[in-house]
Amino acid sequence: MNAVILLSTANTVAQAGVLMIGAGSLLVAGVITTALWKTFEKAGEPGWAALVPIYNTLTLLRIVDKPWWWVLLLLIPYVNLIILVWVLNLLGKRFGKTEGFTVGLLFLPFIFYPQLAWGEATFQRPAQPAV
Repeated sequence: MNAVILLSTANTVAQAGVLMIGAGSLLVAGVITTALWKTFEKAGEPGWAALVPIYNTLTLLRIVDKPWWWVLLLLIPYVNLIILVWVLNLLGKRFGKTEGFTVGLLFLPFIFYPQLAWGEATFQRPAQPAV
């Protein structure tokens, strides 16, 4: 009888742990998406674009002045890592941040995207070359 109770208790604890991890993941994803929405608006793009898969990547590429076909590069294993770091670096630069901020965007996005969104950083479009 005690073994059944212990097994039942362990099963309940495991289910609660899975539920907490799932809820935490949803919370982190919500924070990043909301921050991306505000970041897009700061850059002069529609905020709702953060909610649409693939279109949010196209919008991000537009913000950092890269062509649409870079989305295809993001589909190639290993190349996508280089392109991701490059795009995040350019995003940080557009807001006047350093390479250290790029590392933060890459490894701690739930902290650094809100800093872009609600911090004092302002979007800076690069100077257009004279024609």
